[in-house]
Amino acid sequence: MLSILGPKNGGFCDGVSRRNFLKIGSLGLGGIALPQLLQAEAQAGIRGSHKAVIMIFLPGGPSHQDMFDLKMDAPSEIRGEFRPIPTNVPGIEICEHMPQLAKLADKYTLIRSIVGASGGHDAVQCLTGRDMKNMPTGGWPSMGSSLSKLLGPVNKSVPPFVGLSPKMGHMPWADTGKAGFLGISQSPFKPSGNGQDDLVLNGVTLDRLADRRALLGSFDKFRRDVDSSGLMEGSDVFTEQAFGMLTSSKLLHALDLKNEDPRVIERYGKGDPKNRDDGGPKLMEHFLIARRLVEAGSRCVTLAFSRWDHHGKNFDALRQDLPLLDQGLSALIEDLHLRGLDKDVSVIVWGEFGRTPKINTGGGRDHWPNVSCALVAGGGLRHGQVIGSTDRMGAEAEDRPVRFGEVFATLYHGLGVNVNTASITDLSGRPQHLVENGLQPMREMI
Repeated sequence: MLSILGPKNGGFCDGVSRRNFLKIGSLGLGGIALPQLLQAEAQAGIRGSHKAVIMIFLPGGPSHQDMFDLKMDAPSEIRGEFRPIPTNVPGIEICEHMPQLAKLADKYTLIRSIVGASGGHDAVQCLTGRDMKNMPTGGWPSMGSSLSKLLGPVNKSVPPFVGLSPKMGHMPWADTGKAGFLGISQSPFKPSGNGQDDLVLNGVTLDRLADRRALLGSFDKFRRDVDSSGLMEGSDVFTEQAFGMLTSSKLLHALDLKNEDPRVIERYGKGDPKNRDDGGPKLMEHFLIARRLVEAGSRCVTLAFSRWDHHGKNFDALRQDLPLLDQGLSALIEDLHLRGLDKDVSVIVWGEFGRTPKINTGGGRDHWPNVSCALVAGGGLRHGQVIGSTDRMGAEAEDRPVRFGEVFATLYHGLGVNVNTASITDLSGRPQHLVENGLQPMREMI
């Protein structure tokens, strides 16, 4: 692992240290993943298209009937404490605690009838579109890994797949996406690695990172120091390209918010970097960093926001988190449109499952894999609509049940990838479809 040190006691506004934020995980040095990634990209060929997707995971399973599918005609023990408000699209209503998203309903699609959740308390299905059944050797790759393999990088200095999800008490929620049978060369670049077993570029601070001569000089010293151990033996052009990625300012610029307009930072808002219980922090900055990364050249960025597993005091927790999600997500959608990125960048927001219709004695809702919701924005898709519906209790899909794989097929369509013809090869040499056989992009959005 390789770390680029920031100023002593330096930190970002969200409390994450500069040292942590610029950490480069297992994709670091020759003989490991990054050179292999570059070699695979060269063999696969590189396209000029700059389509991208931002995948926002809400860990724990968000309460669909308290966000996007309120049931005002249901009994009080099911209906809950919130009321709906109208959006800028006639006939579409969402929760009163998301007024900014209500003003942008013409720019996204709500899916109220997601079915087929495996029930796992993890991000796997939201990252791969598949459950754990009939898994091939090595496991299903996440969308980011598939895109890295199929399309390669837009810019050699910016990884095609970046995972921002921070450390959490329940680490399956912090999954940024795995490469599965595609191998470690297609794994996500993780700017917030845990920093254990670091190989450090001694004497190189964040302030000196822009000084390429000093950095390359430090690399030369590093090379001399490790050559005797054989670590650099057999390095080739792809290792040199790996060093090129580390020395480029483009990735650093995308990750460092000091380069952003303060008014834009204020629009996205400031969250809370602390972990609570087993859930994740509320890093509003990640919404903005995701936009900056896709703008710089990443094809897929994953992030996880807060904790939504509210078995007790559900409404108290949502009164805190819904306004934050409302601000960060609305800022992202609005920003993509203002920058002309909405035709190329898709956004998907969802969790692993929904919540029980009936409120329990602790004022919470429990796990409910039967049905859940999702929000899709951008990607040049048709928006300003609701797809699917649930019954009066919000318990089952009543109209147009939608499977995870259908959403993935739609996202791939927005990325310019034909799920009927594109395939990736598993470890046995067998070509595999990107989604379950037969699943197609959702006709309502294309």
